Amino acid sequence: MGNVVENEGTGVPKPVLIIAIALGVLLAAGVAGVGLYGWYGEQRMREEAEAAAAARRTGPLAAAPIPAPEAQSPECASVMSALPAALTVEGTPVPRRPLAEPAPAATVAWGDAGHDPITVRCGIDAPAELTPTSPLVEVSGVSWLEINQGGDSSWLAVDRPVYVALSAPADIGTGPLQDLSNLIGQKLPEQPVFP
Repeated sequence: MGNVVENEGTGVPKPVLIIAIALGVLLAAGVAGVGLYGWYGEQRMREEAEAAAAARRTGPLAAAPIPAPEAQSPECASVMSALPAALTVEGTPVPRRPLAEPAPAATVAWGDAGHDPITVRCGIDAPAELTPTSPLVEVSGVSWLEINQGGDSSWLAVDRPVYVALSAPADIGTGPLQDLSNLIGQKLPEQPVFP
């Protein structure tokens, strides 16, 4: 028929063998390229997440405006003026962090490059989550309502003349809540949750 040269010992024509080897090499290169692209994409996403975390932890903190009709009250002034310059988080002092303008009244934040922001707000409205059947937690004589939002927790002191909220990452422990409970207990008189 024709002059097709077969590979000795296999019986496969040489052009078919060359094509098969070339396809195998191309397939291996493609798999390696996809793997390298996936690794590069993961690396880039990790770097972007780290940059976002660093940006969240540095510079003035943008505190979203929320209704706080009692923010200018004498009770809030008493609490806010007594807040410390640094909070202790897991044995580390975390300094106050400036707020971006326009800064909400009766709002203080702490945070640094190693710690996500922690905020205290005073004089805010009662949240919709506060009902007569809400589970409350007592810390040093202060009743708190916990509200979870994604990876953060907000704790709202509900048995005082004004509402005081502590917002922090859920994994910081109870130290800041304990410290704020002690301060609130000293500065604000207890009253019924639902007067």
